[in-house]
Amino acid sequence: MSKNNVPFRFDYVGSFLRPDYLKKARADFEKRNITKEELTEIENKAITDLVKKQKELGYKVITDGEFRRATWHLDFMWGFNGVAHKKTEKGVAFHGESALIDDTWLTGKISVDNHPFVEHYKFIKTFEDENTVAKQTIPAPAQFFQQMIIPANIETTRKFYATDDELITDIANGYKKVINDLYNAGCRNIQFDDCTWGVLVAEGSVIRYGKENNLEDIKEKLLKVNNLAIEGKPEDLVITTHICRGNYHSAYFSSGAYDSVAEPLFGRENVDAYYLEFDDERSGGFEPLKYVSGNKKVVLGLITTKSPKLEDKQTVIERIKEASKYIPLDRLYLSPQCGFASCEIGNKLTEEQQRAAIAGDIYDWGRESAANSKCIYDVKPGDKLGHDFILKYKPLAEEQLAKAGYRLAKVLNDIFDRQ
Repeated sequence: MSKNNVPFRFDYVGSFLRPDYLKKARADFEKRNITKEELTEIENKAITDLVKKQKELGYKVITDGEFRRATWHLDFMWGFNGVAHKKTEKGVAFHGESALIDDTWLTGKISVDNHPFVEHYKFIKTFEDENTVAKQTIPAPAQFFQQMIIPANIETTRKFYATDDELITDIANGYKKVINDLYNAGCRNIQFDDCTWGVLVAEGSVIRYGKENNLEDIKEKLLKVNNLAIEGKPEDLVITTHICRGNYHSAYFSSGAYDSVAEPLFGRENVDAYYLEFDDERSGGFEPLKYVSGNKKVVLGLITTKSPKLEDKQTVIERIKEASKYIPLDRLYLSPQCGFASCEIGNKLTEEQQRAAIAGDIYDWGRESAANSKCIYDVKPGDKLGHDFILKYKPLAEEQLAKAGYRLAKVLNDIFDRQ
């Protein structure tokens, strides 16, 4: 695998917070206040600005931040023939909030002509250089399959597909065409974003699939559609997958360890690497990693994007050591557990916090700390730090903590690269 392919020691999932002017432009387009061409021009500007920041921060992978999408997964499905959508009335129930994403269902047989994501990729590829490579994120084929067999959709789906096997075949064939078109456009790094396994590990997974479905059977079908789509891919095309349990406005969909899905997912899915959610106790321990087959790589999502609160540095180091009991250190990588904005609404942190957390090099960080110390510790020996002092500097302390986790990841990346 080329050193110019993902994953990198310090990596990320793909999505970033949309700037306010981009959100406004998308809203204006929906209201028909601006043209498609005007929206594209604004999207291009936002993506150009984002890539500049990604490069400034030393990333070796670049993405468009998913800035041309409303959601991480449904927009891709809308690029296929036979798929319709409309604004939702109920949304999808996450913990503490409903995800207001479009209802999406079948209106005919699935096929694809010229998928818009291919043109999206061509734009981001123009920013590649000797130090960076572009990555294209798309929802996993299993995600497409799940969307069409959920209780709300299965009756409509059966009008066009009598069996799941027929549905799986058409989804996989559609993906093969998109993957081939992306490859011909120069793409060598594709990431399947996949929440289907994260749903299956939850106690309430039967709700998502319906009581009549056998969950062991569902696992095999998820594996089948993903592997069928990958089958026959070019030798130099890297396909990775990102597994999580839902991420909408910092809320999550499900909880549960990987144990119950580890054998099919880690042992038999034919991807090159896994980006795995491990930022809190909802994801369980590392023992299921023993099922990772061959020389597949594992990207540990130990840093959270759900809040600016920072992980303890020593805790992150110890967790990496713990994971290395199951996967050799030379096949372990580090990233946040998910994107910063899986949907347009984004997570509950600001663009400044997103950037500040990973900005600068170690010398910049030292100078920043020195400047802060002169400000904070402008007290005389013996002075008591009262309530007013704490209130005044608590926000600064919290901001510095929020930066530390991402900075730790960058340091580890540099260390691994030297090794």
